Amino acid sequence: MKKMTRMRALFCVLLAATAIGGGAAAYSQTRDSMWDSSQLPETRGTVRQYTLTPRGDVDGVILTDGTEVKLPPHLTAQIVFAIRPGDNVSIRGLRARAMPLLDAASITNIATGKSVVDNGPPDRRAGNDDQVVGGRIAALLHGKRGEVNGALLDDGTTLRLPPPEAERLQDQLRQGQTVSARGDILDTALGKVVDVRAIGASPEQMTELRGPRPPGPKDGPDRRGPPPPPGFGPPPPPPPRG
Repeated sequence: MKKMTRMRALFCVLLAATAIGGGAAAYSQTRDSMWDSSQLPETRGTVRQYTLTPRGDVDGVILTDGTEVKLPPHLTAQIVFAIRPGDNVSIRGLRARAMPLLDAASITNIATGKSVVDNGPPDRRAGNDDQVVGGRIAALLHGKRGEVNGALLDDGTTLRLPPPEAERLQDQLRQGQTVSARGDILDTALGKVVDVRAIGASPEQMTELRGPRPPGPKDGPDRRGPPPPPGFGPPPPPPPRG
C-alpha cells in the first residue's frame, strides 16, 4: 500500500511539473511571438469622417454605415496621410459584440494600398536613439517671446534645444552655417525632429548641452528663456493720471 501511495505521489509530481513546464513554454511563445494583424477579422467600408480627441488628434474614423473604428492618437500623422474621408478601407481588428465598434490593429486604403499599423507608441525613453544629423541652417526657430529654441536645416530637419543653451551656443546657431547635432530623433510623416543633446561644427567637434532636459508645457522652453527682446514683451502699463 505504501508503495502504491508513493508511486501515485510521484506520478502527481511529474504530471504537475509537466503542466507547469508546458504552461511556461506556452507563455514564453506568446511573449516572444510577433503579432500579425492580417490574421484578425477583416471589415471593409468607406470612411465618413475622423473622430478627434480634445487636443485635435485623430483617435479613429466613422464609416458610412455608422461603424466606429478606434485607433490610437499617436498614429494621427500616419492616418491623415494615408486615409481620408471618402476612401474605401480595409480594417483588421476586433469587433464589439453588441455595438458597431471596431478596435483596429491596422487600416488600409484599398485604392492606394497604404496601411497604418498599430505597433504601439514610439519609444521616447531618453538616450535610446541618439543619432547624428547635419546640414546647413536654413533658419532659426523661436519661442513666443522671440528667444531662439531651435533651428531648421536645409533638408527640413528641425533641431530643438532649450533657450538658455541656444543662447550659450549661439555661435553654433547662425543662419547659413553648417552644423552637426546629436540627439534623440523622431521621424514622422510630418517631418523629422531632433531633441538635441550635443551640437557643433562637425560630428568630431561637439559641445554637450548642460543641465536637465526642459520639462513639459507648464514649464517649457518658452517660460525658461531669456528676457524678451524689445518689441516682443507685453506693453508697458499706462502712466498714472495726475
